[in-house]
Amino acid sequence: MSRERKKINLKKMTRKQKILAVVVLAVAVFGITRACGGKKEAAAPGAQAQKTAVVQRQDITSTLSASGSLAAKDSYNITSLVEGEVLTADFEEGDQVTEGQVLYQIDASSMESQINSARNNLERAQGNLSDAQLDYNEAQAKFSGNTYKSTRSGYIRTLYIHAGDRVGGQTTVADVYNDKTMKLKVPFLSGDAAAIAPGTACSVTLTDTGEMITGTVTSVSNMDETISGGRIVRYVHVEVANPGGLTTAHMAVVTVGDLTCVEEGTFEPAVETTMTAEDLESNVEIETVLVAEGDYVTEGTPLFTMTASSVDRMMRSYENNLNSAEQQVESAQNNIDSTQDNYENYTITAPISGQVITKNVNAGETITRDSNSEATLAVIYDLSALTFEMSIDEMDIKSVKAGQKVEVEADAFEGQTFTGTVTNVSINGSYSNGVTNYPVTVTLDDAGELIPGMNVTGTILLDEAKDVLAIPADSLMRGNRVYVKDASAAEAEPGVPAGFRAVEVKTGLISDEFVEITEGLSEGDEVYVNESSKDAGAAMMRMGPPAGGPPAGGPGGGGPRR
Repeated sequence: MSRERKKINLKKMTRKQKILAVVVLAVAVFGITRACGGKKEAAAPGAQAQKTAVVQRQDITSTLSASGSLAAKDSYNITSLVEGEVLTADFEEGDQVTEGQVLYQIDASSMESQINSARNNLERAQGNLSDAQLDYNEAQAKFSGNTYKSTRSGYIRTLYIHAGDRVGGQTTVADVYNDKTMKLKVPFLSGDAAAIAPGTACSVTLTDTGEMITGTVTSVSNMDETISGGRIVRYVHVEVANPGGLTTAHMAVVTVGDLTCVEEGTFEPAVETTMTAEDLESNVEIETVLVAEGDYVTEGTPLFTMTASSVDRMMRSYENNLNSAEQQVESAQNNIDSTQDNYENYTITAPISGQVITKNVNAGETITRDSNSEATLAVIYDLSALTFEMSIDEMDIKSVKAGQKVEVEADAFEGQTFTGTVTNVSINGSYSNGVTNYPVTVTLDDAGELIPGMNVTGTILLDEAKDVLAIPADSLMRGNRVYVKDASAAEAEPGVPAGFRAVEVKTGLISDEFVEITEGLSEGDEVYVNESSKDAGAAMMRMGPPAGGPPAGGPGGGGPRR
């Protein structure tokens, strides 16, 4: 109950409380009637003796009480996010399970192909990303300094580009040839050719001059061919360093060891090709041409510069390809994560440690999901502690704090007292009959034989004072006045019972029954008790002798409650 004065709400009272309230009200009205009677009533003969109490030291407690129903510290309804046949359910009602323990294994064969497909998609996406990253890095190297570089080595025979031209991947840049190295192809009898290995040194004899130079076999054909005279041959390819005078007009005979070709061959330049701007992913504008016809270039020789704006556009294309590949990898990774999470849903584990209260689905049964509801497969209670909720009204909730001690009594264990602690004070109140109530959670320190569902009453210890001077609550009058018995009082003060004098006091803790006095009274003082109090302070009250009959203009009720 609150220490504040509250309006009486009969709708919320028990039958016993209603009767007590009516009795108290009747007594209060009687006291007011007596007060209005003045001295005439005080002088009436045969008046009833006044009640008094002795000021003494004692303990005072301020409390709040409310009833509730016990519940487990935590509970969990096991449901399934997937459908399928239950393969295993290795637990029973009453079993103790631990958090993470496997409860149900559902057939997940349908998910295996999805997981494999998701993994393959991720591997492909990662491969595409590697290629895109390589292309981007190569482009940065190839087009550093905004230059385009040669992809061939040789002399520029014809140059097809000019400043201001726009060129792309299919644009012909130049005709390139290289006669520093000459090559020729000659036929050997098939059996002889089979004995010749690439990389073998050979002698090359010029037909017109008889001059002999050294060459190297670069390759040997594996295909038999028939030439004049019905001879079956295979062609052997040879390269020689041009001593300076070889041209495509010269012919020669090749000898490898003691094997000689059956026909002479004609020299060709090692390189004679058309070079295109094959490295360009998009069209660029030529700013300056850096080579001329007749120049000798090698791979990596700058051929022309490109305008900065056109290079930026081209590099953005590489960046876009790289970004797109990264997004594909991210999407594939998300897909595999989602698929893996869904796959894991086919294994249902205990979310908390506790006792299995109900088991609704067994191995061999099939789980189906309704889009509007989820079937409960099992229920687990954490019985390591029991809790209950006390409903506290808006006038008292400010006095309740987490950590306060609670005395608990259970209907099923009459005469036994349990202890608990306030563990949560919710601000999510509910409005009913003109009053807002707030739920306060109490956790029992030791539940003993109590079980969920039992009805209990909790009493919260709001405050306490040890070994303090105290008087009954009905001895405190309005204005913090107390009437102290004093036989020497010359005459009664207005509104003060005869034989008493009014004393202003300072109070401390006030409960429903007693008031702590911090100043104004001494231990052993005898104080007047309002006759409306029938039971409060019975242990410390004693009847005082008649003091000239009932008081003239006696007090009109107890003092204010705080």
